[in-house]
Amino acid sequence: MIYKVVSHKLLILTLMAAFTIAGCVSVHTTETHSKPSEHKMTNHGNRIRLEHVAINVEDPVEMAKWYCENLGMKIVRKGPEPVNMHFISDAGGNMMLEIYHNPPDAVPNYRSMNPLSLHIAFMVDDVEKTRRRLVAAGATIATDITVTDSGDKLVMLRDPWGVPIQFLKRAEPMLSY
Repeated sequence: MIYKVVSHKLLILTLMAAFTIAGCVSVHTTETHSKPSEHKMTNHGNRIRLEHVAINVEDPVEMAKWYCENLGMKIVRKGPEPVNMHFISDAGGNMMLEIYHNPPDAVPNYRSMNPLSLHIAFMVDDVEKTRRRLVAAGATIATDITVTDSGDKLVMLRDPWGVPIQFLKRAEPMLSY
């Protein structure tokens, strides 16, 4: 039990560190600090851009296949057993997700995690259509469709392996397409 708590906290700390390194100042605010067109290089003249987030999963081969078939992602790179690392990117090649199986470490119990502790978010044009299609493909509803105070529409699902995946349509886009 202590191992699971420590493992979960390390996962959250790792993600927080990745966002900090990528130049994020605050992740818990509704205030807009800059527009996508205003994003520039760091003061040091070195471009820093979030490339990927990695998660340890039971079956990266099948998970990559499901994400490609159902989310339009594509495999950019993959590695051999036993890790079976797969880098999958969104259709536009803007960001990647690394899914792998690291045998020495326990795979987190994603099904038991609160989706607000960890989730993978995707921008979509139609939240309702996406929810229907993915539930038919094996996803489950974690939190049904809601609309935030800022007008964003979102739904929280779990993929067939229990990993929380959020689909949202922003009232005001936060990233450039």
